[in-house]
This record gives sequence, C-alpha cells and structure tokens, in this order.
Amino acid sequence: MTGTLTDLDVPRIWHELGLPGLADIHVHFLPSEMLAKVWKYFDEAERHYGMAWPVQYKTSDEDRIATLTSLGIQRFPTLAYPHKPGMAAWLNDWCSAFADEHPQAIRSATFYPEPQASDYVRAALERGARIVKVHVQVGDFDPSQRLLDPVWGMLSDAAVPVVVHCGSGPLPGRHTGPGPIGAVLARHPRLTAVMAHAGAPEYLEHLALAEAYDNVRLDTTMVGTPFMNRLAPVPDGVIARYRELPHKIVLGADFPNIPYSYATQIQSLLEWDCGDDWLRQVLWFNGAELMGLI
Repeated sequence: MTGTLTDLDVPRIWHELGLPGLADIHVHFLPSEMLAKVWKYFDEAERHYGMAWPVQYKTSDEDRIATLTSLGIQRFPTLAYPHKPGMAAWLNDWCSAFADEHPQAIRSATFYPEPQASDYVRAALERGARIVKVHVQVGDFDPSQRLLDPVWGMLSDAAVPVVVHCGSGPLPGRHTGPGPIGAVLARHPRLTAVMAHAGAPEYLEHLALAEAYDNVRLDTTMVGTPFMNRLAPVPDGVIARYRELPHKIVLGADFPNIPYSYATQIQSLLEWDCGDDWLRQVLWFNGAELMGLI
C-alpha cells in the first residue's frame, strides 16, 4: 500500500475485503459534561503527557454517529467509565437511555469497586448490556480486590466482553500492568476480557495473557500508529506473534478521542502486512462476534 489513507478511503478497504463494514469494539460516547471534561484534559495533554493530543472528532453526538456510519461502523458501544464511587450506576442508566434513543448504540455498562456494584451490574445485564468498560488507570482501583469477585464472576458466566484499560499507558497507575488483571483471570479463567490498547506498553505481558486464556483478546486501539509509537512502540517480534493469532486481535480505535484521523488506525494495521484473511478477522469478524453483531 502506498500513500496516506484518509477517512474517505476507509470504506474502500473493508469493501475490497468483502466485509459488510467495520466492527470497532473501542468507541466512546459520554454524557456531555463528562465528555467536555475529557476533552479539556486532552487539550492540556502537553502538561500531562509532554506532547499534544488534539482530539480529532470534537463534534456533536449526531455528527459523530454520522462519521462512524460513513466509515462503515453501523453499531458501536459507548464505553463510559467512572473515576469515583457513586458514578457507575448513573453512567449505566445514561448508556441505557442513549441506546434507547440511538439504536446504533450497543448497550454498554461499567462498574466501580463499591458494595452495590453487583446489583447495578446485574440490573444492566437484565436491561440488555452486551459490553462492559473498566478503566483501571482512571478509576485508580485494583481490579483483583475481593469485593469485585461477584461482578467478575457474573460477567464471566454471562460471557459479556469487558474492555479493560489495564496497561500502564499513557501514564502508569497504582494498579495498572498485567499483575492485577492477571490475578482476576486466575480466579475467573473463562472471563471474556479485551485488553484495551493491547495492554500498552506491556504488550508482551498482555499478549501472554491472551495466549494463556481462551477468552482474552487484545484490541488494536492506537497500537502501531505514529502517535502511539512515540509513547509506547510495539517491541520487535510482537507483530509477528499477532500475525499468528488472528482470532485474538480485535479492532479498536478510541473514537472520538484520537489525535489523528480514524484512517490512521486502519493504515497502521494494513502496514503490519498480516494478509487479507487476518484483516477480515480483525476488522470485522472478531469484534462482530463479541458484540453480538453476527
């Protein structure tokens, strides 16, 4: 492939692969005030990360849905996440209402380590939640604490995928890295866990978890892009191992909070040169299966 892809080129890529579109497991829609705070944080990224992070899709909910549709993403999760106690149940209600209003949205849920977590996660599943988001870094909690065992067990039994930001990028937290999530998996080995950003920067350690547990996946969010390569480059040999595990890699992009075009993520995956069959699995079939699209 030569030249730089634009968002207008993306539909041609999946069409030439014979796919019905893209299945992106890592998309965010948030309550407006919360989203504004997230965008303000990224506006100040040079202070936080030492480099600019210009969010590319700062538009209305309706415009962002239209952008996703134009790219070939007909259905998407919302992946809200709390940073303190007392937020998660409210966010689950918001995600449910958003899905009621926007049928393209896949019902999503989240949780936080608090005594009522089991109750509101159970309620979210009963309302049809098909994907869950956990952000260990932002939430600043240990996912392996015993308080959460009933929640992890419930999600494992329901075979609902949990997109977990557990890697130590872009900044390490007190409970990031493969250790805490590894302890969760040791107690709940059937859990369908999707490691956000492929566990960056601990790519090798999270890849080992994906190899060890049948239901663990790695999402591609930001991985291999020029921006991410400045923060957390993929180590030598890892892409070759990804090439051998097409069923373990799932398309993720972090839309809308990415500092480049959506096409940049697709181009990075194309440049790995893993072949058309691999791309079909990653761009559509893996995510579509996890999100119940097929």
